[in-house]
Amino acid sequence: MSTEPSGTSRQRGGLPEKRKAIAAAARAVFAREGYTRASVDAIAAEAGVSKRTIYNHYRDKEELFLLTIQESAVAVATAHLDLIEHGLRDITDLEEDLTAFGRAWAVPLPDFEDHFALVRVIIAEAARLPEAVLRGWLEAGPRPVTAGLTKSIGDLVDRGLLVTDDLDETVRHFVLLVNTEALEQSFHHAIPLPAADLDHLVRSGVRTFLRLYRA
Repeated sequence: MSTEPSGTSRQRGGLPEKRKAIAAAARAVFAREGYTRASVDAIAAEAGVSKRTIYNHYRDKEELFLLTIQESAVAVATAHLDLIEHGLRDITDLEEDLTAFGRAWAVPLPDFEDHFALVRVIIAEAARLPEAVLRGWLEAGPRPVTAGLTKSIGDLVDRGLLVTDDLDETVRHFVLLVNTEALEQSFHHAIPLPAADLDHLVRSGVRTFLRLYRA
């Protein structure tokens, strides 16, 4: 499944360096101010470009936010898919390997702090965000990651390590039990959890999951 952004940025000329500067500034300003409060003027000032330059690349603030979150989500999804592939590929001790994967998955990726701040913006302002933004984020990030996780857990079922008659439900239970509580207790990576607390949450979730689905 492709994780390429599906936006419609105008990009009518201009140097790639300016495009990169605008994208970086948009991530920073939207993460700091939120979607509603952020202004194109503030993003232009942060990027060191004119407001007109931004409109040479993006139709309006909505498209700028959409493409910003899509590009960021694609990068994070790629990293998470790599984590899933390597973490769930060579299972030798089911409980310990799932726990190790769960811990790695629950820790925020260090290079993507702005992205997780953008996700918190989406959660806080979902009722006010354009539908295209919400859909674009889901299609660029969460859905490809869910598809990758589904494939890997399906492989464990095929190997006879897990048993289920509803793979999609099994994946939802894995996410809820192993990842969601840690995500919520950290306020979506805003406040790091102590390592011991994180380990307890993940290990407890894996054990509950295996009571339901271990073959």
